[in-house]
Amino acid sequence: MESVFIMKARWAILAALLAALAPAAGAAQTPGEKPKPAQSIAELKQQIEKILADNDTPGASIAIVRRDGPEWVAGVGKSDLATNHAATDETLFRIGSVSKGFAALSILKLVNEGKLSLMDPVRRLVPEIWFENRWEATDPVRVADLLEHTTGWDDWHIAEFAKDAKGMTLREGLDYYRKSRVSRWRPGTRMSYSSSGPAVAAYIVEKLTGKRFEDYVAGNFFSPIGMKTATYFEVPSPRLATLYNDGKTPTPYWNLLERPAGAINASARDMAAYLQFYLNRGKVGDVEVMPAASIERMETPTRTWEAQQGLKAGYGLCNYWSVYDGFVWHGHDGTVAGGDSSVAYMPDYGVGYFYSTNSSNYTAFTQIGEAIRAYITRGLTRPAVPAAAALPANAQEYAGWYVFDAPRDEILHFLERAIGLDYVRFRNGQMLLTSIAGGNHTLAPVSGADFRELHKDAPPDPVATAALIAPNAEGRFIFFGETSRKIPTLAAWLQIALVFWFALACAAILLYAPFWLIGGLFKKRRRPQERAMRLWPLTAVLCFIAFVTLFVVAVNISNTLLGSPTVWSVGVCLSSLLFGVAAVASAIALRLTRKEATRSFTRWFAWLTTPALLVAALYLAWWGVIGIRTWV
Repeated sequence: MESVFIMKARWAILAALLAALAPAAGAAQTPGEKPKPAQSIAELKQQIEKILADNDTPGASIAIVRRDGPEWVAGVGKSDLATNHAATDETLFRIGSVSKGFAALSILKLVNEGKLSLMDPVRRLVPEIWFENRWEATDPVRVADLLEHTTGWDDWHIAEFAKDAKGMTLREGLDYYRKSRVSRWRPGTRMSYSSSGPAVAAYIVEKLTGKRFEDYVAGNFFSPIGMKTATYFEVPSPRLATLYNDGKTPTPYWNLLERPAGAINASARDMAAYLQFYLNRGKVGDVEVMPAASIERMETPTRTWEAQQGLKAGYGLCNYWSVYDGFVWHGHDGTVAGGDSSVAYMPDYGVGYFYSTNSSNYTAFTQIGEAIRAYITRGLTRPAVPAAAALPANAQEYAGWYVFDAPRDEILHFLERAIGLDYVRFRNGQMLLTSIAGGNHTLAPVSGADFRELHKDAPPDPVATAALIAPNAEGRFIFFGETSRKIPTLAAWLQIALVFWFALACAAILLYAPFWLIGGLFKKRRRPQERAMRLWPLTAVLCFIAFVTLFVVAVNISNTLLGSPTVWSVGVCLSSLLFGVAAVASAIALRLTRKEATRSFTRWFAWLTTPALLVAALYLAWWGVIGIRTWV
């Protein structure tokens, strides 16, 4: 499954798509080649040290664990550059959304005690917590939806990410900002990552137990599992690793608005114990902390359309499936400002790993994961690949164009809707999926409507990760890491044409500008009547580039830059607003300039480019991007 749950990865992908329309904004980093498997821990340590050095990442916390005990638990590199303090197995790193697993465990414990059901409507349990669901009467938001991310809610808005909530209670955090908790489709149909869901689940735990969630987790999970130093709260240096957004500049400690969603600080030793807990299916030694059935339920998605059809892979209760190099892993990733983390394990092989970095460098994060997995799996036999099956009888009915229909970040829905097109066709008994944004995928039928991916340079997936979803009242859908809806062919081609028209118009205006600007220096070549037709389109393009650049750079530096009124967020607002104004002014100038006062080439050029700018401005205005205030 695609790692859509790593926030940094998603921002990087979307930033790259934005940069494709405005090259001046820059490009996302690309992970390097997969390393050769290390044959020993010493060799693996050398590989990781090189990755850290090559990618401006000070340090990492690492644990490789077998069912019967840890194999390697260590800190690598530096936990703090200013003091030159080395990272150790006891250094606390921020594990981000890996923390969500404890919300699921807490809810399941209460389910086992008969205090609630995963299918209980959330509104009945906590009516004081605001959310909006226009399908509540027939399709209420249920407890399972909070943890499987099937509420239909948006992910945290930038204002939520940016809030430093030191001293706030969970209830105060949930009440501080609630606009992201609006169901955009029927709950229990599509998966779309939303950090608010596990936070509301944690509040349910508080209400039913009468204990602060952090205290409940410490008593019922941290202590019995053996996570002796794990905490949701800031601890003094040098126990806590310093985070670095760019590998050099320290990132201030970030007090999450809703701590249960991602605030845990934990050491490699803590996380080794956590992994062993999963590998032993809820047991610590001879003590059953959680029943094995609860661990299996965490690993099993149930609420989405594809899960209800029988697809096993996906996002369960704060625990998801990933396929790497022919092996299936369970776990979760996490991202905070200045660091990334990952927990993954294979219960059938009795092995798992954890690692966390103290720099926001996705290349380093990806390469470390590849090195660890290569070492762990070097002597393992891959699981058997399902036998080939025939295409479903109605497969050809799914051929055509699809658009992403379950955005995680509504603020970027306009971009995903514009260029997030996929084309599906069936040939030689296989499904072929081509993404306009880049990427070709070949999938083989497994059984029923399920498919598994075939890779060009890697072993095929041993489990189905895609499905043709049975048609319903909302349309025809497919699932392949995300839910996509079929659209008419004409609509898809019109959309592609408009996007390319806008991109070509921007490029043409930028290429033409130097010629008429230089020409304007010579009196004989000046054309006062044409100035408005030239200046306004150029202004629009420059404002669009400024909007993209400010947005992408600010996100890469820190979410807080857009979550409050700053030079960056106000710049994003003004540049988007000025783009819209300049695009409209371009159209007015073209309409009002007399034909006989302009040269034919200039006029034809304006007619070919200005309407593209106007269409783009209207599209952005429709999605609320013109004059966007990210801090609201």
